[in-house]
Amino acid sequence: MDTFSKSDPVVILFVQGTGSSEWKEFGRTEVIDNTLNPDFVRKFVLDYYFEEKQNLRFDVYNVDSKSCSIYKQDFLGQAFVALGEVIGSQRGRLERALTGVPGKRCGTILLLAEELSNCRDIVTMQLCANKLDKKDFFGKSDPFLVFYRSNEDGTFTICHKTEVVKNTLNPVWQPFTIPVRALCNGDYDRTVKIDVYDWDRDGSHDFIGEFATSYRELSRAQSQFTVYEVGQGPQWGSFGVVGSPAAGSAWCPQVLNPRKKCKKKKYVNSGTVTLLSFSVESEFTFVDYIRGGTQLNFTVAIDFTASNGLPSQPTSLHYASPYQLSAYALALKAVGEIIQDYDSDKLFPAYGFGAKVPPDGKISHQFPLNNNVDNPSCAGIEGVLESYLQSLRTVQLYGPTNFAPVINQVAGTAAQVTDGSQYHVLLIITDGVISDMMQTKEAIVTASALPMSIIIVGVGPAEFDGERDGPGTGRGPGDARTQGLSGAP
Repeated sequence: MDTFSKSDPVVILFVQGTGSSEWKEFGRTEVIDNTLNPDFVRKFVLDYYFEEKQNLRFDVYNVDSKSCSIYKQDFLGQAFVALGEVIGSQRGRLERALTGVPGKRCGTILLLAEELSNCRDIVTMQLCANKLDKKDFFGKSDPFLVFYRSNEDGTFTICHKTEVVKNTLNPVWQPFTIPVRALCNGDYDRTVKIDVYDWDRDGSHDFIGEFATSYRELSRAQSQFTVYEVGQGPQWGSFGVVGSPAAGSAWCPQVLNPRKKCKKKKYVNSGTVTLLSFSVESEFTFVDYIRGGTQLNFTVAIDFTASNGLPSQPTSLHYASPYQLSAYALALKAVGEIIQDYDSDKLFPAYGFGAKVPPDGKISHQFPLNNNVDNPSCAGIEGVLESYLQSLRTVQLYGPTNFAPVINQVAGTAAQVTDGSQYHVLLIITDGVISDMMQTKEAIVTASALPMSIIIVGVGPAEFDGERDGPGTGRGPGDARTQGLSGAP
């Protein structure tokens, strides 16, 4: 689609909910520059339900601008499949023609599916190379590594690419982290193939060489000095231990180029690659922490600004009729009733912000809903609802909409215990644009290393574009997640 180069493709996966015709974006691959035959590293991890038909749509675009909007990119084609089709296809590989551009052949898309193991280990490693082949006419090579895991049918699937190190035959790549199940799907003896390339701007990267190993052999580098004598044994060579645990951890396979080996009788190798470091850590899940005794502490902050409307008027977001809860109460129950199951004492600190509070009518952005400054906790979600309704009768809705004070309040509490035994969840329910955006961002950044998450729920018909600051939301400790908002600070 590009005039002076090839396309820069990306694939976007859309999923269709059960019983729904609506397509929702699930995720995107990385963008690969200047190629018509991309092999994407980023994978989509989906839950598979045998008893359901799970419809998938893969849209392919040529990325021409930095915008995240797909409407500003060139459409290259799409494919519709069911997840069961991919899993049920021979060897879990399904090739499907791309369609959607009238009168044009759009190419094909190859989909591969593999069941993930339960292995939750994560590997961090760093590699360097020495005396690689020179590939550039006016300079040295620009090397990078491509990792492939072997499939059960003998084929290979790309699982990682390193960064490019410019103009050197002795590159040192940055340390990188990869899940063990992505590297070998939990099979420690499964072949891991590593290709070495010289990067070219036009996408036609020059092949320098390749070598193979396994997770088990890689892990030996933690305790012994291992050298691979490539070319003296099987396809990618054999290895021998030439050191001891005291010698440090390094791993030196040679890099072979099969084409050069066939052409040149005296060919030895195209350089060596050394494993500088290799470490393994376990990735613990939410359930692991809960089973280990971690307590969730749930805090609520409710927007009492005047933009919500007078609580006595049916148009107000705080209005509760005899037959239905207010929008705020509905949001509070929806989130709170789930989280309260993981809170042992069922005591929830609850605050309001953006109102004038008695007795002096000063504006407050973290007043306790139960009017008890020393103990703002309420008994269960019902206790929070009761205090919320009581506050509506005693405070004056005002403004502005400031999030930072209540975030800092919870962050201060979270900072007191960081041994993993306590985790804090702050629920902020609001109707509109944040007034203290810079201070809110700073508060979230400050809290990002603490054991806490922030859930922001938007209610009402207002535009929430002011809350958007990037295409996605955080994940893990110190994250900010949204429901009803376009994004999160």
